[in-house]
Amino acid sequence: MNGWILAATVVLAVGLGTTLWGVATGPLGRRVVAQNLSTALVCPGLLLLSQGYDRTSYVDLALLLALLGPVGTLVFARLLADELAEEQPRAWGLTWAAAGLGTVVVAVLCAVTGPGRAMVKLLIVGALLVGGNLLASRAMSGGFPGVSRG
Repeated sequence: MNGWILAATVVLAVGLGTTLWGVATGPLGRRVVAQNLSTALVCPGLLLLSQGYDRTSYVDLALLLALLGPVGTLVFARLLADELAEEQPRAWGLTWAAAGLGTVVVAVLCAVTGPGRAMVKLLIVGALLVGGNLLASRAMSGGFPGVSRG
């Protein structure tokens, strides 16, 4: 076991343990927030595993998850808009912490990887991960001012 795999194990164990607890218990708002945060924590774990095992296919999985995870949260936010309006979930601290974790992991892996095609893919994963989860969190907490839920 190397340091990359150990870091991935810590991220996945702590992150997924707490998000599974959040999804399994509590009110609807906490469940949707936990579902959104699970994506933000699994992607950095997959990127660390990719480096630890030297498998680029894990980066492809992280790319797919970074793209589809926030989209799934946006679908939940749209379908459950009436229920979420009653108790608007607020998890900006957790959202920014997860975004920071994703940013740090991507930055470290970019420094290790060096310039090239793999670095571009890592930067795309990072942008999708951070941007998508911030957008999905904003949508869950009441949307954007001036935008109709139509």
